[in-house]
Amino acid sequence: MSSKKFLSEVWLQDSSYPGRRSPNSMDHLSLEKTVTGYAARDSSGFLSPFTYALRQTRPEDVLIRVLYCGICHTDIHQAKNHLGMSKYPMVPGHEVTGEVVEVGSDVTRFRIGDTVGAGVIIGCCRECGPCKSNIEQYCNKRIWSYNDVYTDGRPTQGGFSSLMIVDQKFVVKIPTGLAAEQAAPLLCAGLTVYSPLKHFGLMKEGLRGGIVGLGGVGHMGVKMAKAMGHHVTVISSSDKKRAEAIDHLGADVYLVSSDEASMSSAAESLDYIIDTVPVFHPLEPYLQLLKVDGQIIMMGVINQPLQFITPMIMLGRKSISGSFIGSMSEVEEMLEFCEKKGLSSTIEIVKLDQINEALQRLERNDVRYRFVVDVAGSELDA
Repeated sequence: MSSKKFLSEVWLQDSSYPGRRSPNSMDHLSLEKTVTGYAARDSSGFLSPFTYALRQTRPEDVLIRVLYCGICHTDIHQAKNHLGMSKYPMVPGHEVTGEVVEVGSDVTRFRIGDTVGAGVIIGCCRECGPCKSNIEQYCNKRIWSYNDVYTDGRPTQGGFSSLMIVDQKFVVKIPTGLAAEQAAPLLCAGLTVYSPLKHFGLMKEGLRGGIVGLGGVGHMGVKMAKAMGHHVTVISSSDKKRAEAIDHLGADVYLVSSDEASMSSAAESLDYIIDTVPVFHPLEPYLQLLKVDGQIIMMGVINQPLQFITPMIMLGRKSISGSFIGSMSEVEEMLEFCEKKGLSSTIEIVKLDQINEALQRLERNDVRYRFVVDVAGSELDA
């Protein structure tokens, strides 16, 4: 059965009242749903159409018709097995916005027709310290939205597909003031910046922050920091994004990391640095920019050790820390913050049949900030 035919049947049964289940709706919950996505089959990372069955819908589950899905640099790492943990076939995509088309019997937070989002993780143990502290993203038994195995033993598949089934705990409503395509990258890129700024007490006005790398995460870092009232310095490896950083994003200062004179003149000027670069790079040039008690927060996924000499942090009580996305409660806070401040990701929309070209452009940094796949407009059929 094609995904379109299945969805039309769901709507015929349930469209009379949002959230209402027809007498036969539980029959649908017990059935597997065949969908089509774009999957990598090997470490070449090339994506092509792939038909598979979703896991059975459970009482706490939400069935989402995918509208849009952002493309993250992590999708390249996973599809090409850069981290040595990839399982194939793999349908990437973890910045998903979509429309609720079916809900389980115990779902209370969502109704059919809601515009919702799903992000990097779709499961956790709910019993460990992080889970009980509502920072489930640090659960050691977290379940990734793709390239993982669900509790029933089935592989998880991501948002480059027509449908996803997600436990309601890991689904959020998209505020009415945010367009679905603009909101998709916020579920990873936006959240990845928001969470450490909140956790480390860096949301107060008047701070001086630095953003290393002006890609998908970095440009959201500039936007959010400016919205919080910070003085923002962008640090990049070349001068080519200076006008973009200053004129478009509103950064206050632009530094080229190889310009030793400019970097030296900015020494000890920053309270924090968000480092978004996903490839190996030395840390010493950035550590010198921090004030006493300043910190650099690592966010880029790098598969080889970084290096620095200890006096660089000892002689200023500086710190190097890391942060991983954010909790579900922080997702909601972040979306509300973005709606209130009028923030959205700067995007370029592509269709699924353009996804390999988009991934190649992303890998060579040939994109303004974030690609978003128009999944619903790609006419996928199972």
